[in-house]
Amino acid sequence: MFPMRKAKKTRKTDETGIEIELNLDGCGEYEIAVPLKFLTHMLESFSKHSKFDLKVKAEGDVEVDDHHLVEDVGIVLGETLVKALGDKKGVTRIAHSIVPMDDARAEVAVDLSGRPYAVIDLPFSEFHEKKVGDVSKENVEHLLESLALNGRFNLNVKVEGRNDHHKVEAVFKALAVALKRACQVAGEDIPSTKGVI
Repeated sequence: MFPMRKAKKTRKTDETGIEIELNLDGCGEYEIAVPLKFLTHMLESFSKHSKFDLKVKAEGDVEVDDHHLVEDVGIVLGETLVKALGDKKGVTRIAHSIVPMDDARAEVAVDLSGRPYAVIDLPFSEFHEKKVGDVSKENVEHLLESLALNGRFNLNVKVEGRNDHHKVEAVFKALAVALKRACQVAGEDIPSTKGVI
């Protein structure tokens, strides 16, 4: 029987204060205290569909811009994932998910390889607002990149659709399902010919 894979990380700068707790073997319970409502919605959706228990407490200089807070949440969530995974013994490692949401369709593939890389094809509508809710569209991709780079995994995202809200939400749901599958324990060895990931 494997121990519960839990972790907690904090990050404090002059711009933001972030505290995240993550339980990979949870049931999708969440407590999100973030001043950006759309980011809160996406983190709740991520927790629910990954079945990861997630607590996020974040504050930052959102009166300046949402960039710092969004980026730092991605950084700390990635670091917390790495800590919770430990040596990754027995994990499935590679997984993907395709999630539709009305007009939108998101395909996400992940590899917990230890080699961070992000390829994100998330085109937004040209004739709409620069934000989705209260989060700048450019920062959605930045959040995903920050998560992958600091989570030390390969992330590949491709999205189609018309409604920008639907496209982003489909991405977070697909990411949740893909990471859930990749983090599942399916054996006892390190899933790599190198013997380490």
